[in-house]
This record gives sequence, C-alpha cells and structure tokens, in this order.
Amino acid sequence: MFRRLRILVLLLILAVVAMSTWTDSVYSTRWNAPLTVALYPINGDGSDITANYIADLAQADFESLEAFFRTESAEYGVTLQRPVWITLAPPLGALPPAPPRGGNMFQVMIWSLHFRAWSWWVPEKPPGPTARIRMFLTFHDPNLTTTLDHSTALRKGLIGTAQLFADRRASGSNFVVIAHELMHTLGATDKYDPRTNLPLLPNGYAEPGRKPLYPQRLAELMAGRIPISASSAEIPESLREVIVGGDTAAEIGWSKK
Repeated sequence: MFRRLRILVLLLILAVVAMSTWTDSVYSTRWNAPLTVALYPINGDGSDITANYIADLAQADFESLEAFFRTESAEYGVTLQRPVWITLAPPLGALPPAPPRGGNMFQVMIWSLHFRAWSWWVPEKPPGPTARIRMFLTFHDPNLTTTLDHSTALRKGLIGTAQLFADRRASGSNFVVIAHELMHTLGATDKYDPRTNLPLLPNGYAEPGRKPLYPQRLAELMAGRIPISASSAEIPESLREVIVGGDTAAEIGWSKK
C-alpha cells in the first residue's frame, strides 16, 4: 500500500512539473504582457575587481537590453511598449551547477535537473513583479580569465546562465550573450555550426540576400557572429550590430511562418 502511495505521489509531482513547464512555455511567448526577466549577478572568481564591478551595477545599466527587444519585436508587429521587463536582483554568493563538458544525454539530463533544483532554492528576489525568466550572470575579472566557458539556458524552467567579463568596456558584448541565452529560454535555436561557430546560411545571416554577400554588416542574434567571409566571422561589439532574424522571430512567437 505504501509503495503504491509513493508512486502516486511521484506521478502527481511529475504531472504538476509537466503542467507548469507547458504553461510557462506557452505564456512566455504570447507577448500580450511584458515578459519579466530577473538578472542575478554572481562573482565567478572571487576577485575584488569582479566584486566592485557587481557592486556598481544598477538597473539603468540594462536599459539598452530592454531597448533592443523593444526595437526588434516592433519589426515583427509586437506592439508592447516594454516587451521585456528586466529587473536586477541582489548578487548571489553561490555558483550555479556547471554543465558537463562533452557529456552524454544522461549526464546533460541530470545536470538540467540539478540546475532547475538549484534555481528553485535561490532565496533572493528582485524588486518589482515576479520574474518569469531568471538569468544567472557569472562575471569574471578579465585580468584573470581571458576565455569564458560556454553560456547555456533551459526552456524547461525558463532559466539560463551567462559567462561574462567584469569590465565596462565589455558591456556591449555581455549584452549580446545575455540576449542570446534569454532567447533560448523562449525556444529559439542556435543558428551556427557548432563545429566551426560560423553562422549558417541563410537563417544565421542578418542579410542573406545582400550582394555581395560578404562582408555582412550585422549578426543574427542566434548565430552570434558577423560573417566576414565564408570561413570567418567576428563577434559583435554590441547589440547595435545585431538583429533578430525571421526564423528566430517565428520560434519565439513574434511572427508566423
């Protein structure tokens, strides 16, 4: 009897989680109300430079990130004045679980569950409305770290991590990374070749019909790079060099294809 009751409880928990995941994915891409996003800064290396950088962060620093989503969504007919509403949460003192490097499907699944469980226990809450999406921003002192680990995000759970530099001069490229991972939580897919990191033609190009094709002037957000030639691409310096392409817009509910 106890065994049957335990199985029933587990099935009920799974049903609640599945329903919650489905509800989150549907309502997060309806675009009939602002999508609230909480950003949680984290000191990734314990350095004083990183700590001071995080301490100086303010809500106003992320206005250009909101403006990017407002401008790009308007291109596809979204009429919200504030499609993405970003709030800055208090800094966290713990790092999110790192995804497995080269892990198999089972290892990735275990990490995904671990990450979601970890995020549920985050005590700090940002000001303003309850966030639908939570992004954990891990900052690193560029004097200590020159190459950042891969950022990642989960649609199930609407959470993501972004590996960033604790340097005001890197704010533009940091915002590109945050925007890219935020879009993953909404169902947008990568549009670059994982073997080469080169944007895929045509859906990874901002201007696939441009003549001559190279060099491109802009990056498609989910491709993450500006194609300079068929074999080279550059990381954009800011969101001013980035657009959301048609395929990505369709994936997140901005348009229908």
